[in-house]
Amino acid sequence: MDFFNTSAYQPFLLTGFPGLESSHKVISILFCALYLIALTGNSAILVVIQGEPSLHTPMYFFLSILAASDLCLCVSTLPTLLGLFWFNVREIHLDACLVQMFFIHVLSLMESGILLAMAFDRYVAISNPLRYSAILTNATIAKIVGGLWLRAVAVILPGPFLIKRLRFCEATVLSHSYCLHPDIIKLSCSDHRINSIYGLIVILITFGMDSVLILLSYLKIFITVLGIASRVEQFKALNTCVSHICAVLLVYVPMLGVSIIHRFGKHVPSVVHIIMGYVYLLVPPVLNPVVYCIKTQEIRAHILGNLLKSYPSNGLSVTALNHTTAQHPSFLLTGLPGLEDAQIWISIPFSFMYLLAVTGNVLVTAVVACDRQLHQPMYLFLAMLALNDVLLCTVTVPQMLLIFWKGPALTPFAACLTQMFFVHALFLSESAVLLAMAFDRYVAICTPLHYATLLSGSLISKVGLSLVARSIIVVTPGVLLILRLHFCRSNVIHHTYCENMGIAKLACNSIALNSIYGLSAALLTTGLDFVLIFLSYWLILRTVLQLPSKEARTKAFGTCGAHICVLLIFYTLAFFSFFTHRFGHRVPRHTLILLANLYLLVPPTLNPIVYGIKTKEIRVRVLGLHCQPR
Repeated sequence: MDFFNTSAYQPFLLTGFPGLESSHKVISILFCALYLIALTGNSAILVVIQGEPSLHTPMYFFLSILAASDLCLCVSTLPTLLGLFWFNVREIHLDACLVQMFFIHVLSLMESGILLAMAFDRYVAISNPLRYSAILTNATIAKIVGGLWLRAVAVILPGPFLIKRLRFCEATVLSHSYCLHPDIIKLSCSDHRINSIYGLIVILITFGMDSVLILLSYLKIFITVLGIASRVEQFKALNTCVSHICAVLLVYVPMLGVSIIHRFGKHVPSVVHIIMGYVYLLVPPVLNPVVYCIKTQEIRAHILGNLLKSYPSNGLSVTALNHTTAQHPSFLLTGLPGLEDAQIWISIPFSFMYLLAVTGNVLVTAVVACDRQLHQPMYLFLAMLALNDVLLCTVTVPQMLLIFWKGPALTPFAACLTQMFFVHALFLSESAVLLAMAFDRYVAICTPLHYATLLSGSLISKVGLSLVARSIIVVTPGVLLILRLHFCRSNVIHHTYCENMGIAKLACNSIALNSIYGLSAALLTTGLDFVLIFLSYWLILRTVLQLPSKEARTKAFGTCGAHICVLLIFYTLAFFSFFTHRFGHRVPRHTLILLANLYLLVPPTLNPIVYGIKTKEIRVRVLGLHCQPR
């Protein structure tokens, strides 16, 4: 009997998300965004380290190898994923599948080995700082990297040959859009125990051994740090390890999760296995550059310096720019007064929330736009809300993150006024869209027979245009009132974005008219919207309570659940922020600023999650948690 099976192999079939094949193009938007972040972030790290001589040190050399491994790992899976999701190309020949499998596993082992080398680098830097340069020379680093590469190739190379000896019968459908060793061998109709034992041994002698050695390295580091007399020096030493610890967790936690689910999650839905597979391969390449940019000052400074050469540097002084004689000066946005040292850490949750908000709302908008079955009033209003949310958080969050990363930002008067206009206009339009959605629920429940007639496509278009017009008409006078003011004292705004009263308070002349107009506009728009929404739900409640059966009442209330949750998120944060600013005179300034940022960012972040959980049609098309035939 030949070692290799000489019979013709049937092509393997790649799998995306079963039951959601018609939505693959929409789902691909999320993957494209993740791949773009991974490719851009890791490429930026490679370019910065290569081009900056001051970063030619062992720690950054290992970081560049990690970035290169992440880049190659993304490139190895991208072609088959996009081919499947964009062009429905499912077939892949056995040889091509084995090549992809080889590179995926080699690069994964390389990533684990580099993390071990970086742990050794941190151990030497903290335990033997005087001998650091002598131990980790360029020649030593080259030998370490070469050894890790040879280890990965030598350990993975037998895998494809062992698979070649197997026979594959009818079932050749893989579980993912790429090829993995366990996924291929389970399709074999011949004995594959040798392959399974080989795979287990590889994991134990590579990932298992690496994780144990990394743990021992940090145990030695911890013992060394405890021997340092100064608490400040202890903190400084441990702080140099934070980025690496995060990178280790990003690799090993998803890997552990995938292993546990594959071993013990026999009753877990197949979509969970698929999602965990993507998390295991995509999360480390996406988040590693983010972690190192946020936590490593040298990387962050060089990347932002190259991308934003025209942006003000960290050398901006609040006191130096505190006075101006110009009528329309530039304003200095300071961020969070008193929390300057913690702004880097605060930017981490805000970055993730912004990414989640943009991704979720873009997916909702794309799903509603592409699926004709969702071209109904409720979903069209939801698409308007999602689009408004993307714009609202994009107007403020990028500038806020730049301030957290680079320090105080000097913003020209015109740019500040433009941002103020869009912040207030989009906030008002968000409130108005929620009112329109309340009216939609009122018509659907109180006059269901006239629903299609009342809420026609032309009426919805008119409603959308009127919402935009109302926001522009209400906010424009506020801008004109700012233009009449003179600024002769401080031009420092203790905030992360420009808003009406924050600018007006810096004026030398009276701002009574600005205050009166701002309060009146808020009452006649957001306040009136809230009253009308409350009235709509009072009429809905009265109608529902008149329904004869409990099941009908529950069903009617169920259609309002998502909208009520979104209302509570939006108005609770808005009113809490408003009353805290008005009456919380003893509340620290940085708390007020954080609240002002959260009430603009939390609704866009949570709205798509709420509608994804509560609305079956959105959930099926976006998340694939209930894969029912369309």
